[in-house]
Amino acid sequence: MEIVPKAGLRPAFHFVLACDFSLSSMLNWLVIGIGDIATRRVIPAIQAESRSRLYGLVTRNPQKAAPYGARVWTSLDEALSESEVQAVYVATPVFLHAPEAIQSLRAGKHVLCEKPMAMSEVEARSMVLAAEESGRTLGVAYYRRTYPKLRRAKQLLDAGIIGKPVLAELTSHTWFDEKQSDRSWLIDPAKAGGGPLYDIASHRIDVLNFLFGQPLRVSAHLSNLVHYFAVEDNATVMIEYAGGVRGIVDVRWHSKVTRDECRIRGTEGEMDLSPLNGAVLTYPNGQENLPPHANLHYPIVENFVDAVLGKAPLLAGAASSVWTDWVIERARKSGSE
Repeated sequence: MEIVPKAGLRPAFHFVLACDFSLSSMLNWLVIGIGDIATRRVIPAIQAESRSRLYGLVTRNPQKAAPYGARVWTSLDEALSESEVQAVYVATPVFLHAPEAIQSLRAGKHVLCEKPMAMSEVEARSMVLAAEESGRTLGVAYYRRTYPKLRRAKQLLDAGIIGKPVLAELTSHTWFDEKQSDRSWLIDPAKAGGGPLYDIASHRIDVLNFLFGQPLRVSAHLSNLVHYFAVEDNATVMIEYAGGVRGIVDVRWHSKVTRDECRIRGTEGEMDLSPLNGAVLTYPNGQENLPPHANLHYPIVENFVDAVLGKAPLLAGAASSVWTDWVIERARKSGSE
């Protein structure tokens, strides 16, 4: 079962039914793709989660799978025919998210997908529909929702710690090196959809949606100022939420000064979560140290297993995550006008 928020309300968590295997059983995972995120975070998270087993891997290069001691397939069709697989992690480039997630759901598997959900809002909604029709769980790896600091910030905002929130500003500035072969697909619009708007803005848009609910209006500017890739090298997005609060997300791939800022201003004060990926949360008359997990993907994997077993609500489910694709699509169209 999934509880979907009405327009203008904060997104509700959604609940899922326990899957059809014994609570004493291990959840057998299939990971599609063995790229940077999979090797650094996803696979270690699955291996560390006590109720999970890395059962198999799908890769075009079986040699990359050798260190993991799991079954290996070069064909997703063959892998999904394996009845012992219960959960699939989609860790491939964005253009493959929707087709691979939908195929896995229709094969009766639960799916946790990398961000953003898809290349477009239409694709993202088709994934939601496939999950509903299959009765399986579909989660998205917006792992910042699991940050103790962000969850505490939401509590404090709801309690009125800064009065009425009016403006939230998030920036993520870095330098993109196209010579890194494992990241070269990110500048191919046919594979990635776009540049930093898709890659790093998606996480921050999801943070705003988590804090303030469903977005109402979007405007944006996208351009190439330094890198003349086939995708933008910077994007500035403004989002309006119910009650008039505005969120601004500014992301850049052309800065040699790294920034990871998050500040929320209200009528009676300000909250600072900078750096967003750090531990410190500062608000009027208070400061707390709430570090994220050492493996940022571990809590989202753990929560996904809890949700599949019917033990907890899914923190980043498809019905709420699709709104990030909604914002991205409108930002892309607005920015190109």
